[in-house]
Amino acid sequence: MFDIRVKDIIKATGGRLLCGNVQTEIKDICFNSREIKEGDLFVPIVGERVDGHRFIESALEIGAATLTSQHSGVVIADKPYIQVADTVQALQDIGAYIRNRFNIPIIGVTGSVGKTTTREMISAALSKCTDVYQTEGNFNSQIGVPVTLSRMTDDAKVAVLELGMSEEGQMETLSKLVRPDICVVTVIGVAHIEYLKTQENICKEKLSITTGMNPEGALFLNGNDKMLAKLRGKTNVNTFFYGTNEWCDYRAENIRMENYTCVYDYVHGDKRTTVKLNMLGRHNIENSLVGMAIADYMGYDIAQAAKGFEDFKGLRQKIITIPDKYTIIDDTYNASPDSMKASIDVLAELNTEGRKIAVLGDMFELGDRSEEYHYEVGKFLAGKDIDELVVVGELSQHIMQAVKDSESDIACYSFKDNGEVSLYLLSIMQPNDVALIKGSNGMHLNEIVSNMVG
Repeated sequence: MFDIRVKDIIKATGGRLLCGNVQTEIKDICFNSREIKEGDLFVPIVGERVDGHRFIESALEIGAATLTSQHSGVVIADKPYIQVADTVQALQDIGAYIRNRFNIPIIGVTGSVGKTTTREMISAALSKCTDVYQTEGNFNSQIGVPVTLSRMTDDAKVAVLELGMSEEGQMETLSKLVRPDICVVTVIGVAHIEYLKTQENICKEKLSITTGMNPEGALFLNGNDKMLAKLRGKTNVNTFFYGTNEWCDYRAENIRMENYTCVYDYVHGDKRTTVKLNMLGRHNIENSLVGMAIADYMGYDIAQAAKGFEDFKGLRQKIITIPDKYTIIDDTYNASPDSMKASIDVLAELNTEGRKIAVLGDMFELGDRSEEYHYEVGKFLAGKDIDELVVVGELSQHIMQAVKDSESDIACYSFKDNGEVSLYLLSIMQPNDVALIKGSNGMHLNEIVSNMVG
């Protein structure tokens, strides 16, 4: 955040200063009182369980100012209190105010699967050509996106922002806030189906990313996704498809695996260049492909953009090799049925002399059909070249049951907690063995990875 003072916060939110100096400088925004820094504006969020207003006084021992929706009269304090009707809406108003200060291309990325990796890969490609600002971590929500906008700096020439949602109407809100010039939709899966009920509703919600899009902008859709592919010729915005199908505007051809890397030919019209991707999995080819496509669309050198993937290291699917011991594929960042299947494919397609072990935990936010989705993953796994399945968690028992019902040769094991899984893997894994570890964040399977790598 740059050159923002309390008077600007008041202007952005329509708030009322209850006490303090309007010239107080604001350096950043924080909504977690435990992470407050000097110069921060504290935004107390009223949650289902905790009301952030309880922590205003302790936050202001360090921070510079606070919003409040629960103080209505004069407050006697050394630091500014800014009264607003709703702190979340005020936060979004601040984000919009700062967004208006920038006249750079903004790329918005959404989808049920692959948002984070795709955002990182688009940034990797563009970073070889220009100065890029991107979403930090998983700040992609109704609260996170305004903070992301507030942290943009004037040296950025393009911004790549991740937009997430869980309920109807949220994507439209974020789109109007961000006003993207380019929109990307990766995959339509079943994540958050608990709230949106059907995959069709999820698709509609994801596509509302175009609500606030620049009318002269462009929408990039994954042509390998069946639901998105059906939209050919049916959108009312400038639309391009990326994927491996011959009809896609931007294509990946001649795909091959070399050790722990993927190599393919990027093709658009008469343009062609080789892309070497420092990650495994055909889904990551799609994720990198849209990065190449956007760099190409924006007029950058595609050979230069391709260099962004040679040493790419994202948040997901980290390959950790312990010399003379084993290899771990750490994909514990999150999980959905689609991402589970994609990671299982990565493990199955590996060329190794050792065993292939899938360590899978529960997937959350899948609604009433949660058990069915877990069973579906098990049926998918049963037909793959994998030696062992290890499950932890109640829902993952349905993955194991599906494998057993399929009369697969895959050996199945179940453990009650991550500690037991760690002890088992440490006792049986040999050199050349590979273990994929994947589950929803709430399963904390990263504990297994920590135990395995020491």
